[in-house]
Amino acid sequence: MKLHKGEILFRQGDTGPLYQLQSGLLKIVRAHEDGNTTLVNIIVPGETIPHHSLISPSPYYGTAIALITCDIEVLPAAKWYEELERSPEHFRVIARQLQDKLRMMHQRIDQLTEVTPAAKLMKMESWFQHYLGASKLTDVLTQEEIGQFIGLRRETVNRLLRENIKL
Repeated sequence: MKLHKGEILFRQGDTGPLYQLQSGLLKIVRAHEDGNTTLVNIIVPGETIPHHSLISPSPYYGTAIALITCDIEVLPAAKWYEELERSPEHFRVIARQLQDKLRMMHQRIDQLTEVTPAAKLMKMESWFQHYLGASKLTDVLTQEEIGQFIGLRRETVNRLLRENIKL
């Protein structure tokens, strides 16, 4: 299936199939009771989501939204879990996927632990360029989302962008 920028793949709290992102980028946002949302994850090509449902079903933790055009393979839940029961070697594939995601999260921790806000922003931009090509970070994420992802206030991101931090 093809999803275009801004289209929703699934909504927080719903249940349904799993998905494998073939190309593109997705963001996972979590809505809070007060209506505010928080960017909690970026999904890159090759990932199967939702991560927390790879071994057993669970409602979607957040809402998945396309950041750019995405090609996505739908993996029906019943078939996914049946194959796990029949072929335990699939657990190794899942373990590798989770390991890759853990490594990505380590990179994100490195971004968060940079001393200066400018360094945090530059590391984030560098990581995203691997997936965005010619597009700019600000073409796919708001200043608020950038700040949420690297632990900065939106105002700080705005100031850094005005000071010509290369994005």
